Amino acid sequence: MKRLFDFIASFFGLILLAPIFVWATLWIKIDSRGPIFFRQERVGFQGSLFRIHKFRTMVLDAEKKGKQITVGADSRITTTGVYLRKYKLDELPQLIDVLVGNMSLVGPRPEVPKYIDCYSDDEKHDVLSVKPGITDNASIEFRNENELLVSSKDPEATYISEVLPKKIALYRKYVKERSFFGDVVIIFKTIFLIIKR
Repeated sequence: MKRLFDFIASFFGLILLAPIFVWATLWIKIDSRGPIFFRQERVGFQGSLFRIHKFRTMVLDAEKKGKQITVGADSRITTTGVYLRKYKLDELPQLIDVLVGNMSLVGPRPEVPKYIDCYSDDEKHDVLSVKPGITDNASIEFRNENELLVSSKDPEATYISEVLPKKIALYRKYVKERSFFGDVVIIFKTIFLIIKR
C-alpha cells in the first residue's frame, strides 16, 4: 500500500508541480553555471547506493570547495539557492526518486556513506530496513539545522556528535512505529511548515 501511494502521489505531484520545475530550471540556469540537478550518492534501502535528485543550490563543484554539510550563509550557495532552500523547493526533484522506487515520501532521510559509517550496526540495521524518505519527524524537528550549526567552531564535528544521534533516535522511532496514517500526518505537517515560512 505504501509503495502504491508513493507511486501515485509522486506521479501526480510531478505533473502538478511542473510549472515550479520549469521556473526553477530557468532561474538556476540564468543565475549560475552548471547543471540543473545536484546528484549525490546516498545510502538507501538495505544499504544500497543511489544518486539523489535535488535542484542545484550551490556553485559548480561545491563539494570540492568545502564540507558535505552547509552552515548558515555558506558562500557556496547561489542567489537562487538561498530561496530554493528557504522554501524547501530544492527537495522537490526527489519525487523522481520516489517515482522510480529509490525513496519514499516519508522515511528516514538518506545520508551520504560518510555519515552512515558513524552508525552502529544496530542503528544501520533499523534505519536501513525501510526506504529513505523526502520528509520525516527528524526533518521537521531539525528543519533549521544549518542555523543551529552556525555557532559551532567545528560544525561537522557538532553534527556527528550532537545532531546525528538525535536524528538516528527519531529514525529508529519512526521505523518501529510507522503506519500509513502516521505518514499522512507527517506529510501534512511538512506542507504546513513550508507554507508557514
